[in-house]
Amino acid sequence: MIVNRAIAVVFTALVVALAGQARAEIKTEWVEYSHGDVKLKGYLAYDDAITGKRPAVLVIHAREGMTENTKKNVEMFAKDGYVAFAADIFGYGQGVLPKDVPAMQAQTTMYNQNRTLLKARTQAGYDVLARHPLVDASKIAQAGYCFGGSTAVEFGSTGVPLAATLTFHGSFANHPAGWAKSLKGKMLIMHGAEDQGYPLTTVAGVIDELRAAKVDFQYEVYSGAQHGFSVPKSKPDQRADVQSRATAGRYLKELFNGE
Repeated sequence: MIVNRAIAVVFTALVVALAGQARAEIKTEWVEYSHGDVKLKGYLAYDDAITGKRPAVLVIHAREGMTENTKKNVEMFAKDGYVAFAADIFGYGQGVLPKDVPAMQAQTTMYNQNRTLLKARTQAGYDVLARHPLVDASKIAQAGYCFGGSTAVEFGSTGVPLAATLTFHGSFANHPAGWAKSLKGKMLIMHGAEDQGYPLTTVAGVIDELRAAKVDFQYEVYSGAQHGFSVPKSKPDQRADVQSRATAGRYLKELFNGE
């Protein structure tokens, strides 16, 4: 009788646990917002099994814009327990989604030549995330990919209250001297050793700025990896993609949990 009762208790606990797992789900939604007269649409994701406010990650997309890969990156951070939101930089809310490399270059050139607009557009996305009812606005990190990496540097230079800045194969170029003096929080740079467009000599300039400003930073370099390794085109890229995702997850956990 006692054995049967014990089995029943274990079975009930198992059923409850499985039911909880079944209810746990990454919720995703498109969020419409605006910057001036420009209609924008960002991608939001979070784990609905977690209750209450939690840290958040502002994802800044690569030059491809709001693609499936951008959505995958957002969902990755959501699976780690954060509210994640991809800011719409190009105007996806108005149908802007570059179809080829020339169109991508046209978009990035436009914003790189008008960095006041770039920073304001990123701020609009940050504000949407910071106001979300599930977000602890004192614990927001940003994660930029490619064009988004350089955008993260520009946005960080405004002194916005960030816990950390993460860059995946950032397209660093022509940042104003002294930008890191206003950067809040820490910084994690993940870069391919064979990035031809943004070589390690260029990244060295970013590191010099961080050192001069006494910003707490980490720098991870992946041998054989090219630019854009988060969309792998080779085995070294694949390795860099896996390792950078693991590093980002560990870094944010340590950051937000105080480990």
